[in-house]
Amino acid sequence: MLWSISGLGKGYSTVSIAEGYLFTSGIDTQHTLVFAYDLYGKLVWKKTNGSSWETEMPWARTYNGARCTPTYSEGIVYHLGELGRLAAFDARSGNEVWSIELREQFEAEIPEYGYSESVHVEGDRLYCCPAGKKGFLICLNKQNGRLIWANSEISGTAGFSSLIIFDHGGFRQIAGLSSNSIFGVDLNTGKLLWQVDYENSRSNNVSDPIYHNGYLFASSGYGKGCILLKLNVAGNGITPETAWQTELMDNHHGGVILHNEYLYGSGHNARGWFCLDLKTGKEMWNTGGKGSVTYADQMLYFLNERGIMTLVKATSEKYEPVSTFQVPEGGEGMHWAHPVVCGARLYIRHKDKLCVYNPSLPPYFA
Repeated sequence: MLWSISGLGKGYSTVSIAEGYLFTSGIDTQHTLVFAYDLYGKLVWKKTNGSSWETEMPWARTYNGARCTPTYSEGIVYHLGELGRLAAFDARSGNEVWSIELREQFEAEIPEYGYSESVHVEGDRLYCCPAGKKGFLICLNKQNGRLIWANSEISGTAGFSSLIIFDHGGFRQIAGLSSNSIFGVDLNTGKLLWQVDYENSRSNNVSDPIYHNGYLFASSGYGKGCILLKLNVAGNGITPETAWQTELMDNHHGGVILHNEYLYGSGHNARGWFCLDLKTGKEMWNTGGKGSVTYADQMLYFLNERGIMTLVKATSEKYEPVSTFQVPEGGEGMHWAHPVVCGARLYIRHKDKLCVYNPSLPPYFA
């Protein structure tokens, strides 16, 4: 460990890193907080972003906490609070540039687990899903928060996953998951291009989809499993077709990595870490565990729910772990924040604590 930070409050937000700063979010007893630190762990600023969310389910009290990871773009940090307050902060000073209440403006209900996506910024536009009557998916001017377009055609409620953007079939598309579907929308007009029914037993699709060479992959927990859609170009539109579907690797919320035509991630009901062939859905290997994953330099970083980090070779041939260690706890509850690798450092968040590791330093410097 190089250094650690405490005082983040409760949260499952991970870190984003830009311009010599790292950004994350948490909650105290009343507010959602957005933090900026320098790369040595010194607090630069801390700002509130609305009231904090708490579950009404007594058995799920450890679920409380900030969900969304801040998004950085051109000197501004964007953050969506659990109750739907979307705010833009100056990255250096923390001064609030603008904010809007998504639930009020788009007539939306509080999602079952609070808003959980990290907003997507491209060019001068910001995209997110209020999941309201006046807009399920919206496009805003990132400079001032003004509405550019809103799509109300998408079915279902908030699905908790974040959006992706890609080019296919002559369309610049933005795609994501609602509680009961996978969808693609024209990025320029906001028109729904395609939608496929996709709902698990809890109506809470969480994992981000993946686009690759004309195909879109999605995975969902509670036994739903994985699906690969072929996005066929038909006339002036897109017609999705199921290439394959399996109950394997029904990813809960730890994310899936695509590397060299193979998929890596963990299952929920189908327990274990998996490697699947993207083209066929065939299982290449499986081993025990469940958690979050990221990738760097031909290596997979598997963080299981109990805080054990395992470095694994990114190969489809076999499960080949290299090393493992226990991450310190930062509070009660599972280790659900996704690990991040940036600049030869590994960042691991658990509730109130962020630990930073530098494998290039000798142990006596740590």
